[in-house]
Amino acid sequence: MAKLVFIRHGQSEWNLSNQFTGWVDVDLSEEGVKQAQNAGKLLKESGIEFDQAYTSVLTRAIKTLHYALEGCGQLWIPEMKTWRLNERHYGALQGLNKKETADKYGDEQVHIWRRSYDTLPPLLEATDEGSAAKDRRYANLDPKIIPGGENLKVTLERVIPFWEDEIAPKLLDGKNVIIAAHGNSLRALTKYIEDISDEDIMDVEMTTGEPVVYDLDDKLNVTHKEKLN
Repeated sequence: MAKLVFIRHGQSEWNLSNQFTGWVDVDLSEEGVKQAQNAGKLLKESGIEFDQAYTSVLTRAIKTLHYALEGCGQLWIPEMKTWRLNERHYGALQGLNKKETADKYGDEQVHIWRRSYDTLPPLLEATDEGSAAKDRRYANLDPKIIPGGENLKVTLERVIPFWEDEIAPKLLDGKNVIIAAHGNSLRALTKYIEDISDEDIMDVEMTTGEPVVYDLDDKLNVTHKEKLN
């Protein structure tokens, strides 16, 4: 039986200022650092010994992973970063204040952009300022892969190949895995491993800095789920 732990990154500076973040590389807030450090304490108390860590290529998730692993004395374990665990790309909404956007477009429209499973936000073009196509961390990707905006459905479609090719084999080998990522990339994985419907996943929330621990059997079915707090 393998253990799998999800941690949504601690509060970011843009979580604090109520802005759409997506692929913008925003740092943790002071509170976010405390949340990540507390996650480390909780993991230490749990006694889980990890074999492999995964995170995105965004600072807030990377730092959360490092604070958490430091707190449980396991900063040394192998770590892999991938864009496939990035937050959902919010397209042209990135950087906008959520309340001001709701005032402009209406609460219902913003709710659809944020929570609908398959509705895309307004898209960014590759030539637009702030496009990920201009970011060096994605320089080795096929430009056709770099999104101008994503919904949860698209996010799941780019997360699952990494799960199947990299994460699942480790778990099937009995390795304990920790993933520090983002609200929507982790919701996508949650949907997949718990077989949650398109409708019900909209009500699933990932709390910042709160470790979620899964026990998985030899077929990667969830046998137990626990939130550490």
